[in-house]
Amino acid sequence: MTRTSAHLTRPTTDAATTDTVSDPHFDASTTAEHNAAPHKTATAANRSLAGGYTAWANRVRELAEQRNAVILAHNYQIPEIQDVAHHTGDSLALSRQAAETDADIIVFCGVHFMAESAKILSPNKKVLIPDARAGCSLADSITAKQLREWKAEHPDALVVSYVNTTADVKALTDVCCTSSNAVDVVNSLPADQEILFCPDQFLGAYVKRETGRENMHIWAGECHVHAGISAEQLTQQTQDNPSADLYIHPECGCANSALYLANEGLVPQERVHMLSTGQMITQAQKQPHNKVLVATETGMLHQLHQAAPDIDFQAVNDRAECKYMKMITPEALVRCLETETDEVTVDTNIADAARKSLEAMISIGNPGGAE
Repeated sequence: MTRTSAHLTRPTTDAATTDTVSDPHFDASTTAEHNAAPHKTATAANRSLAGGYTAWANRVRELAEQRNAVILAHNYQIPEIQDVAHHTGDSLALSRQAAETDADIIVFCGVHFMAESAKILSPNKKVLIPDARAGCSLADSITAKQLREWKAEHPDALVVSYVNTTADVKALTDVCCTSSNAVDVVNSLPADQEILFCPDQFLGAYVKRETGRENMHIWAGECHVHAGISAEQLTQQTQDNPSADLYIHPECGCANSALYLANEGLVPQERVHMLSTGQMITQAQKQPHNKVLVATETGMLHQLHQAAPDIDFQAVNDRAECKYMKMITPEALVRCLETETDEVTVDTNIADAARKSLEAMISIGNPGGAE
């Protein structure tokens, strides 16, 4: 199936029940265990694979070699997918890495807008996604039609779009940003220039506060997972763990609360870290304290534990799990490599315009990883 539309159709069931692993190279107990306790991060020590993971991973790597394919896994994927991938990380960093390889095929284990970005940066490579239904509530929160109408209301404004958007939206954007460089991107624009920032309202509020820009309009979009990590949960967790550091993703609904706790002296300023997922890994590698509360999608804990195994990383909300990310199952990955279906394509004109908005961001410097 070739997918060209930026519109995403929502699955009618939770990702945990979308696929049943039947591949003979994979022990289904892995997926059953993950689905039974989706908020609990699986590690090498508790997967109970009974040899199944090794056989499945060998099959994936064998197929990848046969197809000359590079496998990319976003930090929010299940641990098995992260571990078998050639590269794991933030979406933009992965797309840029893939563009530099000599692979003929990019298999993006993430959500659809990420695979689109990979295609934009690697127009001559075939880009596959293991499940084309893997959408994104944040990317879906603004369409190209809505952005055109918003721009018409503010004809002199510049559009700054988070990379967590569709190719169609990027094509209407002046400059993209990541969560790690959004402040730098906005600060690089003329101070008297009106700005339309989309689609994430929490990241936008953070950028507006940090830059002091009063001429910045913010779209009311959100990631349903990050928005669900509440101020109440963060406050309770900090009370229960008074010595813990906080890693907060700017997309989170609790971001303002984290800054409030620091400003009021309820949590030491130096223990509150507003970070992209890529920056979380960097911070973990130099983490001075032995406990960290993490406010982002729970798949991130796997990479954090690998980066700093002696640190006790705990989710602020241990059920903050993206069902769309988890639609990329072990079986789906094998099927994708075997059949080379669910190809992601982007219209050439859209891709060229979208690439300019990404290049504009990169030219500013410090593009970071992405979300």
